[in-house]
Amino acid sequence: MAGFKAADVKALHDKTGAGMLDCKKALTDANGDVAEAEKILKEKGLAAVAKRAERATSEGRIFIRQVGNKIAIAELTCETDFVAKNSDFIATGEKILDLIFEKGYTKVEKELEDIVVEAAGTKLRENMTLRKVDVVEVPAGSASAYYVHSDFKTAAIVVIGGSEADDVKTFAKDCCLHLAAFTPAYIKKEDVPETYVNEQKEIFQAQMAADEKMASKPENVKAGILQGKINKHLAEICFVDQAFVKDDKVTVAKKLDEVSKAAGAKLSFEKIVLYVLGK
Repeated sequence: MAGFKAADVKALHDKTGAGMLDCKKALTDANGDVAEAEKILKEKGLAAVAKRAERATSEGRIFIRQVGNKIAIAELTCETDFVAKNSDFIATGEKILDLIFEKGYTKVEKELEDIVVEAAGTKLRENMTLRKVDVVEVPAGSASAYYVHSDFKTAAIVVIGGSEADDVKTFAKDCCLHLAAFTPAYIKKEDVPETYVNEQKEIFQAQMAADEKMASKPENVKAGILQGKINKHLAEICFVDQAFVKDDKVTVAKKLDEVSKAAGAKLSFEKIVLYVLGK
């Protein structure tokens, strides 16, 4: 390590809060001059990045774009709503989408993270995180839609297999609106973990035990009531069992059947993606 020692790298790291590799590079560029290395880090905005890394990133923006038969979605977070609305922050998110399509990325990669670190250190001066990325490929003969809410904190993608008719595309769009409005925790009952169902049963059993009128009921009646409560709860948190946003007299699953009959095709939900900022 010409011109400086490992201890110098650590000392610079401790002083500036910059990453060890950044400190090593700065010392190399400065020919071992610690003061000059510190200046280099400050100029690059890297000195404060590591120190900001522990701050909560509860604000941000969801970015979504379709190119051809692929829809990409990314969640970029920051510390404040002010930065989330900043043009440099928005440009960073758009650049991430650019690279996703250019390089074929389907998840968070180092190159994408580096873009975020650079923006955080040199322009925005806040902790930023690329929390997640998804790319959905729409098969031929399928209908798809995507939606991002006006505050850019909720977004959804829906792909329906079986037809690409306009009415099916409209239904896919409506399903995106439904997902953004109700943010269901699961798609269908089968997706709900057994541990979660058992926890809910314990909660309902405790509530029933505290009800004096319930105490006198036969055990088989209590069991039926308990199952009814579980079924109702699952219907509230599972997408296909929720009352459809555009027609609350039917469930999403029932509406899918209706659209299938009208389209003369057997439709099915092929892909559903829901992003809620911070969740």
